[in-house]
Amino acid sequence: MFAMYVHNHHGDGRLALWINAPIGVQEMLVGDDSDTYFVPPYMGPKGWIGVILERIGDDALREHLVDAYCMVAPKKLQALVG
Repeated sequence: MFAMYVHNHHGDGRLALWINAPIGVQEMLVGDDSDTYFVPPYMGPKGWIGVILERIGDDALREHLVDAYCMVAPKKLQALVG
């Protein structure tokens, strides 16, 4: 698993993705842009990032998803991701 879609999780009012992230990325993103990124419950302690979908562009979201996928995909499949 590399990403999870969440809608109003426990009434938080967010339409978001929780995305697996490399070590250190969560702290950097949440620290720099807490309007877009947050520490998601349950997965946050494992370094995942929460991304509010209405506040992020398609290119940035794609980059996060590709990075997250490559963290769990076999090397053969990673090579197919552009």
